[in-house]
Amino acid sequence: MNLINALKADYFFRHPVEAARFIEQANTQHLDISGVPVASLSPLFERLDPGHVRERFLALPQALQLELIASLSIGTTLTILRNLNELERDDLLAALSEGSASEIRKLLAFPENTAGYYMDRLHGHYRSNMTVHEALERVRDSNRRRTRSIYVVDDNGQLAGRVDLQDMALSTGETLLTSLLNPVEGTAQLTDRREELVKTFDLYRTDSIPVIDHDRKLIGVVRYAALFQAAEDEATVNIQTMVGASADERALSPALFAVKKRLPWLHINLLTAFLAASVVGIFEATIAQFTALAILLPVVAGQSGNAGSQALAVTMRGLALKEVTGLQWKIVLAKELKVGLIDGCVLAITCGLGVYVWSQSFGLALVIAIAMVCSMIAAGLAGALVPMILVRIGQDPATASSIILTTVTDVAGFISFLGTATLLSAML
Repeated sequence: MNLINALKADYFFRHPVEAARFIEQANTQHLDISGVPVASLSPLFERLDPGHVRERFLALPQALQLELIASLSIGTTLTILRNLNELERDDLLAALSEGSASEIRKLLAFPENTAGYYMDRLHGHYRSNMTVHEALERVRDSNRRRTRSIYVVDDNGQLAGRVDLQDMALSTGETLLTSLLNPVEGTAQLTDRREELVKTFDLYRTDSIPVIDHDRKLIGVVRYAALFQAAEDEATVNIQTMVGASADERALSPALFAVKKRLPWLHINLLTAFLAASVVGIFEATIAQFTALAILLPVVAGQSGNAGSQALAVTMRGLALKEVTGLQWKIVLAKELKVGLIDGCVLAITCGLGVYVWSQSFGLALVIAIAMVCSMIAAGLAGALVPMILVRIGQDPATASSIILTTVTDVAGFISFLGTATLLSAML
């Protein structure tokens, strides 16, 4: 290493923040840093603005690029790779070992439901020692519409706070961003799931969420538009999976794709339907003797099914928003027991009076009233218990919960109604 490169290396290593600001602000296009060792380049690139990393990285020999990638933090590596075009990335990955290239591809291709998938890449840092004038110029250059706040970092690239554009507009151009900083209420990690993003958005009602690494370095920002999309995806996916439809299916998906995804659950539903039918078959003699029971049977089953769906929807939402966990199943069941008892008693009075007016049979009215109370309690407990059980065994609580619940409520309704009718047959 010659004297000039040795001086550069010492300067970059000892004063990386000052060196990074010099490279960003001065006309340094002809500054050759290819002879500086990686040990001195790493601190510089860790603190270099994302808007300058591509030019500086591509100016290095490929062998030095590979060494640098291996020495940088994950956040800085992602910043560099995301600023390269596809051809430049492919050339870099082709020079790496198969294992290293595979690891980098995994970093670039985040799973569909993570913060890394939803976030926008950074085009440049807003630093705490920037003036309002400099920051607004960078906002204009970004061409990003409907931005309400920017995230500010310190000299080490660590998240320092948030500045509202309204505060910037009311300040003088020479005001430093550090004097306008507000605390950041919610952050996300690269691997945070969509459910966590939705929960953060719902908790803080913010327009965006900064994505940071374990050293609190700012990697990207999840904007409100992506958050709304995440919330919509979360809601629609649960609606589909609760009834046994695939989360991958769309309204315009090919028919054969839809059949392939739906048919296995329909077969399961068919088996459960036979189970419910077998319960009715047990009381065949009672139904044959009192034909009015066949007319009223759907009333009990329908009401219990609706009650179970209500309990299921509330419990599912609580689990999705982390309002409850599987450990709180006793509290949830106690609440649904009370709801089922009260709803059942009120509906028993209403339904019993209606059946008495229709049939003029006090016994039949009493049977359906008792069955209504029992089936409503069973439905509420089942609606809360099914997703709780799935959570406890490590399964997705949205997966076909509705199919399982329908079977439970049907069987409970049939047994409570026909069983009570059998016991009180002398009054019919």
